[in-house]
Amino acid sequence: MENQQPNKGKQLKKKQRKQVVFRVNFLFFTVFLLFSTLILRLGYLQIVKGEDFVAELARVDEITINTTMPRGRIYDRIGHVLVDNEPQNAITYTKTTQTKARATYDKEGNQTSEDGMLEIAEKLAAYIEKDDRRVTVADKRDFWILLNPELAAEKVPKEERKEISSDKKKTSKQIDREINQLTRDRITEEELNSFTQEELKVLAIYREMMAGYAYSPSIVKSEDVSEEEFAVVSEHLSDLPGVNTTTDWTRIKLSKSAILGSTTSPIEGIPKSHLDHYLSRGYSRNDRVGRSYLEQQYEDLLSGQKAVHKNIKNRAGKVIGTEVVYEGEPGKDLVLSVDRELELELEQMLEKTLRDLKQSSTASKLDQGFIVMMDPNNGEVLALVGKQIVRNEETGKWDVLDYAYGTFTAAYEAGSTVKLATMLTGYNEGVVRLGERKIDEPLRVGGIWKRSLFNRFGRVSIDDVTALGRSSNVYMFKIALSLGQYVPGRASSIDTTAYDKFRDNFASFGLGVRTGIDLPGEVEGVKGPELTVGKLMDFSIGQYDTYTTLQMAQYVSTIANGGYRIAPRVVKEIREPSVDGIQFGPLLQETPINVLNRIENTDAEIAQVKKGMNYVYYGANGTAARLMEGAPYTAAGKTGTAETFKDGRSTISLSHVGYAPAENPEVAYAIVIPHVTTHYTFQTSATTNNLVRGALDSYFAIKERRAQEGTESEIERLILPPIEQVEEKN
Repeated sequence: MENQQPNKGKQLKKKQRKQVVFRVNFLFFTVFLLFSTLILRLGYLQIVKGEDFVAELARVDEITINTTMPRGRIYDRIGHVLVDNEPQNAITYTKTTQTKARATYDKEGNQTSEDGMLEIAEKLAAYIEKDDRRVTVADKRDFWILLNPELAAEKVPKEERKEISSDKKKTSKQIDREINQLTRDRITEEELNSFTQEELKVLAIYREMMAGYAYSPSIVKSEDVSEEEFAVVSEHLSDLPGVNTTTDWTRIKLSKSAILGSTTSPIEGIPKSHLDHYLSRGYSRNDRVGRSYLEQQYEDLLSGQKAVHKNIKNRAGKVIGTEVVYEGEPGKDLVLSVDRELELELEQMLEKTLRDLKQSSTASKLDQGFIVMMDPNNGEVLALVGKQIVRNEETGKWDVLDYAYGTFTAAYEAGSTVKLATMLTGYNEGVVRLGERKIDEPLRVGGIWKRSLFNRFGRVSIDDVTALGRSSNVYMFKIALSLGQYVPGRASSIDTTAYDKFRDNFASFGLGVRTGIDLPGEVEGVKGPELTVGKLMDFSIGQYDTYTTLQMAQYVSTIANGGYRIAPRVVKEIREPSVDGIQFGPLLQETPINVLNRIENTDAEIAQVKKGMNYVYYGANGTAARLMEGAPYTAAGKTGTAETFKDGRSTISLSHVGYAPAENPEVAYAIVIPHVTTHYTFQTSATTNNLVRGALDSYFAIKERRAQEGTESEIERLILPPIEQVEEKN
């Protein structure tokens, strides 16, 4: 028994030791697992997620500063400045996330914190002049509350606040919003009018400071900052935290051409309609952006890149300075394909024509005119000219306004100029053959007589070339009737797919579809809704669907270059900003030629249509015979007259398309003058003919002079001064 007792004690102790060892081992193993997990986690965070966290830190600490980088310049093809930047002194203010509206004070009135925006505005008001024209009633209410916090609190008594707060359905934000609105509404007119002139100046400055965003400089004053104001503020910057003196840029238009577009000002900022678009791309609300046409279309290139600064914080997390990470860069320069000298001459011609026409009593509906010239081989637009003539209500005289964008946003019936497309459609669809003769004679369809202008009652045998040269309506009617499988005497019997065939073929030339120009707002035109035989005949002579002047230019260019529809382009080159202001900056990109499609007609069919266009100018009975007499160049074209309507009145609209030289086209043109007259005479069509001759004379004269001067042959072209006496600020 005695031996069993010690053995039992030994076994118990041994068992206890084993348990201790197990527990210690388990503890060590657990600690090992925890340390292993921690090490793995740290490794994962550093190796796998390291770059992500660095990027996140950069997003927090690196901020894009709304610096006033100058926008890219815009030049014409020769180098004349069309849009420039004008530097001007500016005073800015940048607030941070710690900036307060005003400083805090103790009961004795001693300032207990750093200056807030109100105190800075008061100091700044002593150094600069600032008008209060932009101060609103809402601004005055906010400012009165800021200056009179105790009186403002009394506007909504405690009992009323308690009652508003007792509504359990309202959130704390809704309660604060309601109390704030009641406070604002109860500020009297007398209180709003109690501000002194000096306080209004402080308010005008304060509202500009408040308008900015954290770390984004807002312009307090940029127009008419005197040298004295600039110097005094610069001298006292140490007493004006957040205030800076810098150089701002004003956009200057040196050309009247509307397609250049415009920009917003820093005060306007981003238009509400495009706010989400720009904010998602890193813009600030008060950034100036392109508002229309070229300035809008090429905003990404023209705007440049903002500077990026990195915040420097102390241990408390307060920003104590910034460090430049990226200095930003100016916008890229655009060199247009447009020849502004040529464009100006065309504008003067068109303006004189509209003024002369407007003298007639039959021109009551005339109000617009358009000219487009382009290179048919590469799509470069040489001139986009549009004019509106309107009565000045004050002077009673006629004013002529720029309407260049109407060349691609306004569509009209083009008349006989589309007969080239009708003939090519006939060839392509197999309803007319090369050289085929048809009888031009009056046709009676659906009880209505339809005739050619040159042959009212007789029967004349003509081939396809002569039909184009003399502008035979009947020849085109018979193509349309064949395409629609019309049975004589059955006016309702027509294959309406003829419309689709016509429109598909016309679209391949650029008629009735967007041309692809690098400008916003282009329209396709209007397609007639009725599908009758009479309307099909009208379609074939250009008196049904409507087309823009630019579409007409693309259409005739397609014929001129042998059948390739090329997208028109206004921007020829993208360049780095000029280093010295004398020569263009390095070339970044030349806009490529964009061939949209090749028409399905054969070379022989296109050549046959070109013969018809030559007949127009040089044939004995051509509709513009002798127009090119004495010209040192050759040309080919097609005239057009359409019976149209405006404001319930019957009118005549004119068009004219063509290209030159006839044997090797280098320029194509389209002219449209809608609603020229309410009473047609044969002299009416001379209007567009004269414009064509004048435009071509100008084009070749300018070309010859430049060839002698070597203007366009220089590898590094010089920046040339504007050629217009215009200076419009955006």
